[in-house]
Amino acid sequence: MEIKKILWPTDFSGNAEKALPYVQSLTQRYDAEIHVLYVIRDIAHHESWYGEFGKNRIEELMEWAHKSAQKRLNQICDKYMEGCHLYIKHIAIGDPAEEILKLIDKEKVDMIVMASHGEKGQFRFGSVTEKVLKNSPVPVTSIPIEPDIPA
Repeated sequence: MEIKKILWPTDFSGNAEKALPYVQSLTQRYDAEIHVLYVIRDIAHHESWYGEFGKNRIEELMEWAHKSAQKRLNQICDKYMEGCHLYIKHIAIGDPAEEILKLIDKEKVDMIVMASHGEKGQFRFGSVTEKVLKNSPVPVTSIPIEPDIPA
């Protein structure tokens, strides 16, 4: 099997970062591209929280979310991926699992490496990881995250 493109989806949580050593190791071993994906949830399709947001307010919030995501992706790539000769940053809007699956096809990704769940995961697999595992046309490496044990 040839691995030329690896997808690492992140929600910027500490748990997601725990997949990075695996991403880096695989990238060095196979001299592969890293595709880093962050998905912004589309707030335009949520029910109102405290009244309705106008279209302009939604656009402002989404623009802020996009700028924040871009900044965080740059920080991650600069801090952790210096040894990777090629990494490509992606920001999508929508359902995280759906956007991960779309990017697999769009970028012809060979493998996904992701944490078993995001920051608030209480179960062995989070809902995004479960959807990706069940529907991915490529191998998915799910990095188990140990539950936090209260002191």
